[in-house]
Amino acid sequence: MSPLSSNDLERIFEKLDKNGDGQVSVEELNWLLERIGVEFSLQEIESLVGKPSLDWNDFLFFYRSISTPDSNDGDNGHGDGSANDHDDESDLVKAFDVFDINGDGFISCEELESVLRRLGVMEENSSRDCRSMIHVYDTNLDGLLDFEEFKHMMLHNTIS
Repeated sequence: MSPLSSNDLERIFEKLDKNGDGQVSVEELNWLLERIGVEFSLQEIESLVGKPSLDWNDFLFFYRSISTPDSNDGDNGHGDGSANDHDDESDLVKAFDVFDINGDGFISCEELESVLRRLGVMEENSSRDCRSMIHVYDTNLDGLLDFEEFKHMMLHNTIS
């Protein structure tokens, strides 16, 4: 998967904002999380986002905070085994499991496409090629992303 562009994020935001008020509520965010198989209570989600709803700028900040390593969290970049390292790895495992629909330890083109469609990033007749998206991070060229390749992709993710 290539990094989500601002256009992709804007489409996700618009799909989440079901009532069109320019805000994504914790209920609307919970709807998305449930669709991709992640279970949180509304209180947990509000605690994560810090408020009952997110405007576009808050949504971008939230996305960046969960998709980009935080260089100011006390991690010196050397993987010193701190709690933050463990939490980051645990979050990556959970994210990987969302994409690894069949549980075989790999993300295929079909699985990637399925999750991106559920997220509203890909349209039914989209011309995007999931194979080329996977190819960017597929270091062993098997056409699949294993956890290490996925981790590399997520840790080097930037918003274009």
